[in-house]
Amino acid sequence: MLRVFLGLVLLSQLAACSTIGGWFSSDDEDPTAPAELVDIDETVKIRKLWSVGIGDGQGDGLYKLQPVIDGDRIYAASTDGEVYAISRERGKKLWDADLDMSLSGGVGVSGDALFVGSSDGTVLKLSADGGDILWSARLHGEVLAPPQSNGRVVVVQTYDGKLQGLDFDSGERLWTYDSDVPVLTIRGTSTPVINGDAVYAGFANGRVVAFDIDSGGILWEARVAIPQGRSEIDRMVDIDGSMALVGSELFAASYHGRLVAIDVASGRRTWQKDISSWSGVSQGFNNVYVADEDGTLNAFYRNGQGLRWQQGALAYRGLSRPTPVSSYVAVVDFDGYLHLVSQVDGEFVGRDHIGGDGARADMLSDGNVLYVFTNKGTLAAYEVSARN
Repeated sequence: MLRVFLGLVLLSQLAACSTIGGWFSSDDEDPTAPAELVDIDETVKIRKLWSVGIGDGQGDGLYKLQPVIDGDRIYAASTDGEVYAISRERGKKLWDADLDMSLSGGVGVSGDALFVGSSDGTVLKLSADGGDILWSARLHGEVLAPPQSNGRVVVVQTYDGKLQGLDFDSGERLWTYDSDVPVLTIRGTSTPVINGDAVYAGFANGRVVAFDIDSGGILWEARVAIPQGRSEIDRMVDIDGSMALVGSELFAASYHGRLVAIDVASGRRTWQKDISSWSGVSQGFNNVYVADEDGTLNAFYRNGQGLRWQQGALAYRGLSRPTPVSSYVAVVDFDGYLHLVSQVDGEFVGRDHIGGDGARADMLSDGNVLYVFTNKGTLAAYEVSARN
């Protein structure tokens, strides 16, 4: 069956900022037009600590190259093949490597090794000390998420629905899982989550599958969403955003589906809520955070007792994955605005225009410092603190 790859949903949101006034009369307003930003009472200060350029950033392929924190460093890569090691304290470039290839997935880190993937299916293991190539392995399908490793096996998810395990030392292929791929999918894949000897992966068919990381054997399968509707677009149920592992629970969300909590020992769903999201799930303050496709930011009680709060003032602004930082939750919209809301009640507490045409990559946080990698290739650190 011919598979058609789509960036449909992301494109519909990112292009929303180009809506031209006057197309719709007051009696026929566009219900999906981005909400206009209104003034807020800023009780939190957002101070830029440093910024550094990382190649051409995400390029034009709707990629989501993901920086990663490891100790006192941040590693980041760009679609034009540049990989950087950055000092977290000052934003100083410690080293950079030009891989002379188009990168589409990364960065993964394990011990003294980094992992990136290319648009032609090549996976590279690099030295974390200088970016030297230690081995390369050729797979089929674009690598659109950071390869993950536990120091024995490197797990790679590709856009053609496969999950593959590679030997950490040699790159030799150890096992392959091939999922059923719908005719239409959103452009992207979820990032595998490693937990001891198990690895969890979300697929475009709306399922989360747990594997034995050494053998690739299936431990359990959990259905997050069931395709429904007459058209193939209506039936899209991709799990593309990052999942969140907290203790014995794995949280995942799908497009046209649900937010679910899964017991990782059994694969049993402990609770679920109807939602449609592609940007991923995070947690903090005993809440689970997810942005709906319509721009509603939701906080659900982690124990499944229901909705704690909603923030709907950012409707159709193409929100990133919500990222907890200090006592707040951060999201970036398609227009390059960074928004902070309270983890307690969802009220706005701060805003800053960071530019860069938004930030598809998940933001990172540590304490009260937030790290943002914009689509245009700026990696910046922001200190978040209450105003005196």
